[in-house]
Amino acid sequence: MTPGELRDLCLSFNAAVEDFPFNPETSVFKVLGKMFALTSLDGRPLTVNLKCDPDDAIRLRRKHPELIVPGWHMNKRHWNTVTVGGGPDGGLPDRVVRELVEDSYDLVVAGLPRADRLRLDRP
Repeated sequence: MTPGELRDLCLSFNAAVEDFPFNPETSVFKVLGKMFALTSLDGRPLTVNLKCDPDDAIRLRRKHPELIVPGWHMNKRHWNTVTVGGGPDGGLPDRVVRELVEDSYDLVVAGLPRADRLRLDRP
């Protein structure tokens, strides 16, 4: 997965936006003001911080110890840093990355107030 493909994936979700609250190099993807992905799209290797269920986070880290680690500069219980594949640096298959990004988005949406979740469900 290329940096552009990662950006497009993150922006493909309902009400997702890209923001740069920390610096111009760090893309933060949010849904209704809540972050679900954080990445430096020009980083090598390409990594992305994603929200994760705590039990799943531990399981994923054990399954992919070199590619999924506790979230860098994040709450280590709820965030993973994921090495994105597809380039010369190796990394996770695109299918797995897509699933993890979608899970992160879904977790953040599930934590939104009910009225906001209902707004997102409308076409």
